[in-house]
Amino acid sequence: MTIDTATGAPVSRPVDARFSPGPTRKFAGWSTDHLAGAALGRSHRSAVGKAKLKSAIDRSKAILGMPEGWRLGIIAGSDTGAVECAMWNLLGPRPVDVLVWEAFGKDWAVDVTDELKLKGRTIKADFGDLPDLSSVDFAHDVVMTWNGTTSGVRVPNGDWISDDRDGLVIADATSAAFAMDLPWDKLDVVTWSWQKVLGGEAAHGMLALGPRAVERIESYSPDRAIPKIYRIRKGAGLNESVFEGATLNTPSLLAVEDHLAGLDWAESIGGLNGLIARSQANFDAMAKWIERTPWAQFMATDPTTRSTTSICVTISDPVFDALDEAGQRGFVKRMLGRLAEEGVAFDIEGYRSAPPSFRVWGGGTVEASDIEALTPWLDWAFAATKGETTA
Repeated sequence: MTIDTATGAPVSRPVDARFSPGPTRKFAGWSTDHLAGAALGRSHRSAVGKAKLKSAIDRSKAILGMPEGWRLGIIAGSDTGAVECAMWNLLGPRPVDVLVWEAFGKDWAVDVTDELKLKGRTIKADFGDLPDLSSVDFAHDVVMTWNGTTSGVRVPNGDWISDDRDGLVIADATSAAFAMDLPWDKLDVVTWSWQKVLGGEAAHGMLALGPRAVERIESYSPDRAIPKIYRIRKGAGLNESVFEGATLNTPSLLAVEDHLAGLDWAESIGGLNGLIARSQANFDAMAKWIERTPWAQFMATDPTTRSTTSICVTISDPVFDALDEAGQRGFVKRMLGRLAEEGVAFDIEGYRSAPPSFRVWGGGTVEASDIEALTPWLDWAFAATKGETTA
């Protein structure tokens, strides 16, 4: 590493300083030229509009290796909308176990208990850990985040999920889809959004329903009001047209074209395997730095649960540890402010309800070389902020 002798700062810089966990950066080489074929000014119900939407669905299913019999639809309101759509349409006939180890799992628990007012349990763990997965009752429906974007903790596999489950397993996988292998046979509902792993534009969610979820739709009708944009039933069954590209509200065809460009890129680098490999390389670059850095640790305490996309890092140093929580948050804010001022890292502060921390996005659109170039700057910013604190 070369240091500027005048400033003490590293000389090399990331080519792209955008490490936000969402919306995430575009893939290398992206430009507005990729939007040239957008069906602008056309109805999403026109032949060309429906063809674009159907292409986004079919190609997503193919890249992800979604099994035969699964439906995939585009839902309003990003991943949040897709999760809400699933819960409001499917939950009710059984108690619900909600697994909570980060901020969004907590949101789903509030929905289940306070909004839907369903019976069940909230099974919790602190940021950095997973709850006791062996305590899940698969006679219940289960709601969880597959990968905790705000904690950097992911479920390592689906081995703990019963093959003989009676309830449904609903997985919010917005920071896992297109970056991790999902065990489709262990899941019944999977959701994600375009603005995460593939770097698409916001506001569009994806709702994948397995055969058991479709069976629930056909056998159970909730006695609650469901907003029009989330009504995926038609008569006594599933509204199949939603899963063929007939969206329940008006999508942005500009955003659709951008998502198709992201799928083009994903296919060009080897599909899911290529995306997983790129994310793993990004994680490995951060892991090598953390291994040699005494003041930085993964928030995830168990190595088998560490997310390769939302890489959450906590600080441990006598100066930092002596501060109260407000002081620690101020330390992190000043440290990351230095990086932003230098133009080497934007939007990497930890989630507001997480412990004082920062997080570096490691999805496939990020280059491992940029993370390698970032890490000396993290050391520089920490040292400068520590010196300021002790002055």
